[in-house]
Amino acid sequence: MSTKKTLPYLAASLALLVVGASSSVTDAASMRASWYGKQFHGRLMANGHRFNMFDPTTVAHKSFPFGTKLRLTNPKTGKSIRVVVRDRGPYIRGRQLDLSFAAAKVLGFVSSGTAALKVERLN
Repeated sequence: MSTKKTLPYLAASLALLVVGASSSVTDAASMRASWYGKQFHGRLMANGHRFNMFDPTTVAHKSFPFGTKLRLTNPKTGKSIRVVVRDRGPYIRGRQLDLSFAAAKVLGFVSSGTAALKVERLN
């Protein structure tokens, strides 16, 4: 094959590599997380269900669709947990996730109140 014929194939291959690289970056990101608990326990969440601060699988995010499954890892403790987006929030600048009290306890940041977590989308 001549160079003129292989150039489009090479360009297409490079485009696939770039797309693949960028999609893996969006699959794993660092997000600032906080937790919510007693004040909201038993109140309705944005999805219409009642919030349970002792459910370690509940997380709030401003735009991920309800039902989105995430793996959250606290790099400081090495602990991770699987959660499901069930609520909207947080509404404090600089924070991207709000976890239930139980999830924050598993990840080891209840006393500090916030943590930078590695977030991986599972679905």
